[in-house]
This record gives sequence, C-alpha cells and structure tokens, in this order.
Amino acid sequence: MKHIASRDNPNFKALKKLSQSGRERRKRGRAVLDGMHLIESYILHFGQPEEVVVSESGSLRSEISRYLTSGRSGNVVSILSDALFDELAMVETPSGILAIVLQPCPAHGPDQGIDTVLLDGIQDPGNLGSILRSAAAAGFRQILLSAECAQAWSPKTLRSAMGAHFQLDIHESCDLVGFLAGYRGQVVLTALNGAVDLYSLALKEPLAWVFGSEGQGVRPEVAATAQLQVRIPMPGATESLNVAAAAAVCLFETVRQRR
Repeated sequence: MKHIASRDNPNFKALKKLSQSGRERRKRGRAVLDGMHLIESYILHFGQPEEVVVSESGSLRSEISRYLTSGRSGNVVSILSDALFDELAMVETPSGILAIVLQPCPAHGPDQGIDTVLLDGIQDPGNLGSILRSAAAAGFRQILLSAECAQAWSPKTLRSAMGAHFQLDIHESCDLVGFLAGYRGQVVLTALNGAVDLYSLALKEPLAWVFGSEGQGVRPEVAATAQLQVRIPMPGATESLNVAAAAAVCLFETVRQRR
C-alpha cells in the first residue's frame, strides 16, 4: 500500500483531476466509483479495479478493511490522510473508499432489433441514474443517450444508479433519429398530451421506449419517429410526473404485460 500525505504528490494530483473533471475521465476512459456497493458491483461483472484509494479512517472500517485484505482490491492501493481524501470525495459524508476503473464499453454498436431505452436530453444526473436503475431492473439492457444528456459515468449518475451501469450496454452521444429510423420494432414515447393511454397498449417485442428532457420533453425530430405517443393516466391533481418516475411506470408496465 502507498501512503500519500502531500497535496504535491503527483498521484494525488492525478486522482483529484480525475475525480473533479468529466473531461479528464472521458479522455482517460476511466470512471470513479465511490463506496463499497459500487465497487462490489463492478467486481462482480468485471473483476478487480485498476486502483483503490482509501482514507486513513476508512481503512479502519470493518467492511473496507475486509475488502483490502480479501485479495480483490488489486495491486494498487493508496491510503490518504482524511483531509486529502475529503478533497477527492464527491459527497458531504465521504464513504472512505474510491476505486478507479476502466469505463466499460459495449462490445458492439447499437442493435436496431432489440428492446431499447432512448434518453433525449436528460440533464439531471440523479434522474439519469434512476432511469438506468429502473431499466436494468426491468430487463432493458441497451441504453442510448443523446449528446445533450448528462454524463452516464459521472459520479452523481453512478451513485444514483447503484450499480446498474454494470448490467447495461450504454451508448452515449447517439444519433437517436438515425437509430429510430431503422429500428425494427415498436417506438413509443411518453407525452402529457399523448393520444394513447399507456394501459391500453400492447407492448410487443422489440420495443424502444423514448423519454425526453425534464423541461422540454422529447425533441420534435425525435418524436416524429415514434409510432405511438402515450400518456400515463393520472387521476390525481398532479400536473406531471418526474421523468425518472414516468420511465419506471412505463418500463414496469412492459414487464407486467410480458409476464
């Protein structure tokens, strides 16, 4: 294990830049995992992380200590003073452990013949992560994000998705219109004024669900590719649902129908 106590340490400077800069993470093709849950989820699917970073106090916590002595932490483990670790942490109450991992990439390009979730301009990382979590739980593996979406591999999105990333094929900065133009299945999007009630649909395979940005919804050019625009019945007085909640309703209605 390497002990780092100085801000001038080159490894610490590199870690800080990686934890704070989305551009740096994209350039290096790396993601920063915060907390044991995300790290364990990554190990389950991809094996050991490239590097593990723990705080001095974190290394004394039973869960982290067991992990460090389990042989699953890899060969590069750095222990930072709590003050230095706090500079890397991305939450108010640091977890005490981070891992640097190679950002998983799909083995091939998007498949236009399988169930897919398309996200058009989802800008809130919390919403994005929640949708990814619902998609994984509902069995939708292929995810396409427009260029206007929040970063799929940002620390906030990762925390919100709770490990769902590692069960999904996530394609970022996609041409949604081009993909849908050649899609060999049913294309459905949600809209407040959608002509069709969600619960009257027959959701057949393959199916592409399209969800739009929190403020503007789906762009007109994307909406034009959909065969169906649906509304979620809301007998209460609420004007609309959060996009993550709407996505969960639609995805699990798909599950219900196909059981």
